[in-house]
Amino acid sequence: MPSFGAHPGVTDSSKSVYHLWQGFSVAAVIIGALAIGLILYAVLRYRRRSSDAIPAQHQYHLPLEILYTVVPILVVFGLFAATLVVENKETANPQTNVTVDVNAFQWGWQFTYPGTNALVYGQTTQSPEMVMPVDTNVHFNLTSTDVVHGFYVRAFNFSRYALPGVVNQFTIRATSTGTFFGQCTQLCGLYHSLMYFRVKVVTPAQYAQWLATFNNAADAVKAAAATKTTNEELASGVASKNTTTKFGR
Repeated sequence: MPSFGAHPGVTDSSKSVYHLWQGFSVAAVIIGALAIGLILYAVLRYRRRSSDAIPAQHQYHLPLEILYTVVPILVVFGLFAATLVVENKETANPQTNVTVDVNAFQWGWQFTYPGTNALVYGQTTQSPEMVMPVDTNVHFNLTSTDVVHGFYVRAFNFSRYALPGVVNQFTIRATSTGTFFGQCTQLCGLYHSLMYFRVKVVTPAQYAQWLATFNNAADAVKAAAATKTTNEELASGVASKNTTTKFGR
């Protein structure tokens, strides 16, 4: 089936959205072709043939009126039902043991992994790299400590606001390994255009090995300090910026 300009992505939900888009496009093509066909038929079949004659006029064709009333309603209900199924899957939050806290700020990203010492931090040109396991439900808690940002990963066909004072929660299940590009999609200030990050999807074994690299005292201190600072900023409800640059892995 044609893609109609979309791409399936590398997550369960992105593929569902992709198939929904295909279905909507096919329905639009069929309905559009039918409408154009009827217009052309009327134009050619009942075109004027003399200066006086006009086509015979008919009214109250009940079966036809019922048909062109009921069919569009059924089409709309069908598209609505398909959309509801996909949206429910998109907003579902199944239970999982893997959680990532994502905090956006001017102009960078912080990724922490509750229950571990893993901390990824970067701003502007540093492009921090978030790591997640493949074929695993990963729960995200998305926050912002200053202005509205946008968490967007093109390969996931997914975007969600990072809002001050709000925790946006969602679950993503990647089906392919690889490194994928992410960025902020809300105009958030001077260096918005440099607010990039990467998502690296690895096997569960590689993910466990990656987490193990943080099992040391120094990383434990860094993770605890980052979590404490972020929680204080979120609790204050006041925009808070660091005056010095932090460096993390």
